[in-house]
Amino acid sequence: MAREELTRLTGTGNGECSQNDCPNVYRTASGTLVVQGVVSDAFSPPSGEGLVEIPESTLREAVRALGW
Repeated sequence: MAREELTRLTGTGNGECSQNDCPNVYRTASGTLVVQGVVSDAFSPPSGEGLVEIPESTLREAVRALGW
């Protein structure tokens, strides 16, 4: 899936995370979420999965964007 197929929920303003290299949350056409963040080595996830860290403020921004 290409980034262009996702709806960006966070970092859409002119702030620190308006560029593509900041933690962000995206929504897919099927309604699932894709999270971009710093790779974490907190533990080894199952094969095919990965861990990322994002600031709490990024998650709060995504929740607001979704109207939850």
